[in-house]
Amino acid sequence: MAVNSKKERRGMWAAAVPMFLLALTCLYPIYFALNNALKDNRGYILDRFGMVSDPNFENFVTAWGRARFSEYFMNSVITTVGAVFVLLLVSSMAGFALAVLRFPHRKLVFVLILGALMIPVQVILVPFYQTIIATGLLNTRTGLIISYTAFFLPFSIYLMTAFYAGIPRDLTEAARIDGARFFQVWWYVMLPMGKPALLTLGILNTLYCWNDVLISLLVLQNERTLMVGITALRGEYTTNVPLLAAGIVLAAAPIVIIYLLFQRHIVAGIAAGAVKG
Repeated sequence: MAVNSKKERRGMWAAAVPMFLLALTCLYPIYFALNNALKDNRGYILDRFGMVSDPNFENFVTAWGRARFSEYFMNSVITTVGAVFVLLLVSSMAGFALAVLRFPHRKLVFVLILGALMIPVQVILVPFYQTIIATGLLNTRTGLIISYTAFFLPFSIYLMTAFYAGIPRDLTEAARIDGARFFQVWWYVMLPMGKPALLTLGILNTLYCWNDVLISLLVLQNERTLMVGITALRGEYTTNVPLLAAGIVLAAAPIVIIYLLFQRHIVAGIAAGAVKG
């Protein structure tokens, strides 16, 4: 027993060391941005990697005003909340249909959805932009919400289908025997049981929508989102890096807080979907 425990501890240490180094590579950019955001431009030029000695919060105030953060923040909140709501609603209903219902070419539809995951966004930017112009959705929040829904829907449907496929069919059959219609089965049975996956999917889609720059830059060219607004802090020839770092910290703070609060749900939901798929 002692030999086995020693081997287990050695194995844990062997796995912990590379994981710790990997964590450092993820945490260092956050430290670098926050540390330099508290410096002035002169302090950054003299020692860009050193610890700040005299913290200065003026960069945050300047970044908030110059990048029109209050206005762009609302654009990000509205488009992100709207897109996440639509994604959760549509993907939950589609996942229920693909996992529980039996209709012709069901597997083919699911394969086509999986195939959409393999298409890079850059490949379809030109027809996407032409469609946005033709439908009159350019420079509208509705257009950005629809765009986010279209781009992130395949993964959302895949995750919900994988989760719903692991729920015993006895539950849905019992509801059908009791006289429930398919919509009632989804609303009263599948939707409550799918809360772990829905919570995970909501957090992931919030991260995607909030951090997006490319799609938002194409659709909202006048009324920008927060991440796109950060580009206003860059100069044409030179850039005040501490000011830019302050803007990045302000823009990333809400989403980092959300992730830290719900990180356990993200891991649990992904693991549940993978096992049940």
